[in-house]
Amino acid sequence: KAEPDPNRVIDIATTTALREMVIPGIIVIVAPIIVGVFMGREALGALLAGSLACGFLLAVMMANAGGSWDNAKKWIEKGNLGGKGSDVHKAAVVGDTVGDPFKDTSGPSLNILIKLMTIVALVFVPLFPT
Repeated sequence: KAEPDPNRVIDIATTTALREMVIPGIIVIVAPIIVGVFMGREALGALLAGSLACGFLLAVMMANAGGSWDNAKKWIEKGNLGGKGSDVHKAAVVGDTVGDPFKDTSGPSLNILIKLMTIVALVFVPLFPT
């Protein structure tokens, strides 16, 4: 029987995560430039406004949902709805497994995405037609 190698799992997960983030990262950087060059400054402003509105709402939703799932699990563990070991608790653990990355990583990272798009737009805006 082979022993599990947690370092290998971490290496595989990290490598895959970094590889999968290349295309979204390129889109975030290139989208404001393409919109600015081909559609002008007004369209770029609309792209940034839409990105801000959607990104902010999605980030708030993810942070609140993650916190809610975490709090639901804690509430069940205090003895409500069957307490620890119940089917409800097992479902809450699954919800918390999704909720922790939502509130701790995915939600806050959308704020960085919005800032990056804005900074790229500000840097390149002199090159765009009026």
